[in-house]
This record gives sequence, structure tokens and C-alpha cells, in this order.
Amino acid sequence: MTGGDKPAEGGTAVRTGVLDGPFNTRQLLRLDEALRVADRSTGLTFSVYIGDLDEPVRGHAEKLHAQLADPDRSVLVAVSPNQRVLEIVTGAVARKRILDREAKLAALSMVAAFGGGDLAGGVISGLDQLATHAGRSGRD
Repeated sequence: MTGGDKPAEGGTAVRTGVLDGPFNTRQLLRLDEALRVADRSTGLTFSVYIGDLDEPVRGHAEKLHAQLADPDRSVLVAVSPNQRVLEIVTGAVARKRILDREAKLAALSMVAAFGGGDLAGGVISGLDQLATHAGRSGRD
């Protein structure tokens, strides 16, 4: 799911199969709002992938990131709860605005929330931290 997904008839961005995942409707709405806010406030595109990642997991996350509409300006948060893996992939433009140490801090925060059983809250908090580090659009 990305912040740029087109809303369905009812105004909520939904992809086929999304409701079969680990989030309830309320969590999906909160996640969608967090993505929209991150996109709007930074001018970057944030995306979240929840699911198994093929080995090597970093390579799979990078492949997913490369498939985004504008990879250079995109940030992908890929989480595989079953494998207990989290990867944050930033494109060339996004990487200038979100340093590796800042992404690691966001990842640590997410992992702490995941450990407490809060997958949605961890992702939402991580998106907020990444967007805060990226700053306002125009900081390219």
C-alpha cells in the first residue's frame, strides 16, 4: 500500500487481498492516513509491504522498491512478521534526506513496538519518524 493509492468508491484506498492481511479496518485506515501525511509533508512517496520476503531479504526488498512508480523519491518499509525481518529501502533522492542512522533509529522504534505485539502502531510510528527526518518537501 502506498500513500498514492487511488481511493475506492467509499473514499478508502483498498487493494485486493489487503483485508486478508494482519490489519483490521481501523488499522488500515490509520496506516493509509500515515502514508498520506508522510507523502504530503515530505514530497516523497512512502510505501509499506507486509509479507514474506525471499532470501536474500534485502535484495527482495530492493526489488520491490525498484518496482515503485518513482523509486528515486520513494521509501519502502518492508516487514516480514513470520521471518522477524524489517528492511527500509530509500531511493537516491530520499537517501539524501533520510540518513542511514535515522532509518536505523526508526527501525529500532518499530521493532520495539512489534515486540510488544503492535504491528500497525510500529509501522505508523516508523513512518512518522522517517517523514520527520526527511523534513518538508523542497529539501532535496
